[in-house]
Amino acid sequence: MTQASRADDRLIVAMDVPNAIAGLKLAEQLGDAVSFYKIGLGMLTGGGLGLANELKQELGKRIFLDMKLFDIGATVENAVRGLAQFDLDFLTVHGDPYVVRAAKDGAAGKDMKILAVTILTSLDRQDLDGALIKPGEIKDLVQERAGRALENGADGVIASPQEAALIRALPEAQGKLIVTPGVRPTGAALGDQKRVATPAQAVADGVDHIVVGRPIWQSSNPRAAALAILDELNIG
Repeated sequence: MTQASRADDRLIVAMDVPNAIAGLKLAEQLGDAVSFYKIGLGMLTGGGLGLANELKQELGKRIFLDMKLFDIGATVENAVRGLAQFDLDFLTVHGDPYVVRAAKDGAAGKDMKILAVTILTSLDRQDLDGALIKPGEIKDLVQERAGRALENGADGVIASPQEAALIRALPEAQGKLIVTPGVRPTGAALGDQKRVATPAQAVADGVDHIVVGRPIWQSSNPRAAALAILDELNIG
């Protein structure tokens, strides 16, 4: 397999590194093996937007801005409109219907996809009880939230790979994206993720993109780690 064909954008590498300098170094190490990067809230004060722009405009990478926006509708709309000018690919917001509608209004006329967060993959039922979230199995709540977000215009959802098959089965999910964090290559440590799957399992369950961070950037050879995950994807 050639290196060019290895740039499979089903793999999104999470740049959960301290700052833009470290992010550029990681992108250099990964080279043409990776074409899609996620920049999250933790990077925002470390030059995250500047890094996103450089990766997009100078290196031709795709960018997923993981901000998980949540506020009153007018504020979400204005924030999304401002971010849309950077010509990014994906942006996350919380999956509440009014938030999704406001985000879509803010992204109007742009190609940036609005992805709705269902329930964070680091949470379990005990966490939801502590947050006063209504009773029920997490998989059922995720499916319900996903359906409502998609009905209200979301271009896709963020969900655990363990709920991906349930979401893909929804009529509202036809033609929509499912993006999953909580993916760990075979043998990797789980870290703070509680609802996980391997890359091959995630693809088999209908996931469009997987997000992988620590197993790549904490590796002594990030490029080799990324290529190994791509091999697992292709097995799937």
